[in-house]
Amino acid sequence: MLWWTLRDIHPGELAEHFGRANPWLLVATAVAATLTFVVRTIRWRYILRLDDRPLPFAPLWHATAIGFMANNILPARSGEVARAFAAHKMTSVSFPAAAATIGVARVMDGLTVTAFLIIAAIAGGFTRSTQIGPLNLGHLMTGTSLVFLVALAVAVFAVHNPTPALALADRMARVLPEKWRGAPVRILRGVLDGLEVLRDWRRFAIVTAWSFGVWTVNGMSFLFGLMAFHVDVPVSAAFVLQSLIAYGVAIPSSPGFFGPFEAVARATLALYGVAAVNAVSFAVGYHLVTFFPITFLGLWSLSRAHLHLTDLRRANPPPITAPASDG
Repeated sequence: MLWWTLRDIHPGELAEHFGRANPWLLVATAVAATLTFVVRTIRWRYILRLDDRPLPFAPLWHATAIGFMANNILPARSGEVARAFAAHKMTSVSFPAAAATIGVARVMDGLTVTAFLIIAAIAGGFTRSTQIGPLNLGHLMTGTSLVFLVALAVAVFAVHNPTPALALADRMARVLPEKWRGAPVRILRGVLDGLEVLRDWRRFAIVTAWSFGVWTVNGMSFLFGLMAFHVDVPVSAAFVLQSLIAYGVAIPSSPGFFGPFEAVARATLALYGVAAVNAVSFAVGYHLVTFFPITFLGLWSLSRAHLHLTDLRRANPPPITAPASDG
């Protein structure tokens, strides 16, 4: 994807565009993008609880920073596991419960990003038949909406009706060696603990509001980045761009999503008539400006948590010896 994105772009043209970028707007881009992780941590406090009490901000911030740093330097979205692993290590929350809350957050991200895409696409004058590279915009919005709504519905059903799921896990565990037969049910109980926010509609409404906060702040970072590189597009383009990039990097890929990020940015900005070199200079510049702050913060948090990158590479669900605490 990096080759496809850069195949017809001369390095000298990129360097010229980088040199003309507004430095203060680049700073604003980096600040807004990094602030997104603070907002994510605040939202996580409403999702992840212990004995129905919110956890301290600091350990969840460190876990968030570690997770997104790991996504930047390890392949295949390893940061999702690393984030749950770090939260487990720094709090009393079980690994399955922490992982389940990250799953809830990701579902909320998917629904919120789709909502932003629909609103921004309408504002930008696009129709359902609009093509973005090989993809149809209408099919993309419908498909993603269905995927995340079904995931949310299954989670809500499971947390309100845990008995069938636990019974199924128990039956499936009977094929395992005796010493492992209790693990699936204990893990599932931990997952259900992590989904506890779906029982409380007030908390869920707050999480929804913070989800819109996350993607509003993130969208502003895209807007500042477009302005910094003098890309003349409407405000709605920043939110269309962030949504499509969020879809593009959702699948496991290279560390830091280098390649998918730039390819989606180029294809999306082409809809607005932005020249390839302008789109690519923005994509590469924005990516680098937002890549380093959270990476360095994550490495600092890793040292504060007395963890190492090797721990994150080997991070697996730790053994559960007792029912998980409330997530």
